[in-house]
Amino acid sequence: MRFMILISGNDGGEICAPVGQEAELFAAFDKYTQDLQKAGVLLAGEALLPADRGARVRVRDGKRTVTDGPFSEAKEVIGGFYLVQVKSKAEAIEWAARCPGALDGTIEVREVMEFAAS
Repeated sequence: MRFMILISGNDGGEICAPVGQEAELFAAFDKYTQDLQKAGVLLAGEALLPADRGARVRVRDGKRTVTDGPFSEAKEVIGGFYLVQVKSKAEAIEWAARCPGALDGTIEVREVMEFAAS
């Protein structure tokens, strides 16, 4: 089973540490990533640039609207993700609870939909 571990950053989508503790946060994420790799469950994982560097695309009635970030109406913005392959939702939740982003943020765990091969 594949799961996305979605890390919500601050309003700008950044995963931030208190001033002066950035090195510790990055070291914690590095260790977490290494732990996922050693366990053989990591498929992918990346931090995302702040929302002010992104855009949202909305299509309604065939008309496309593009809104450049930052997104003022957003309460939670994804700051990074891990894609893991584990045996159960419970295992995915265990890994998510160990994520450094869970210390001050919100981690969302979502199963990836599997499509039958045609």
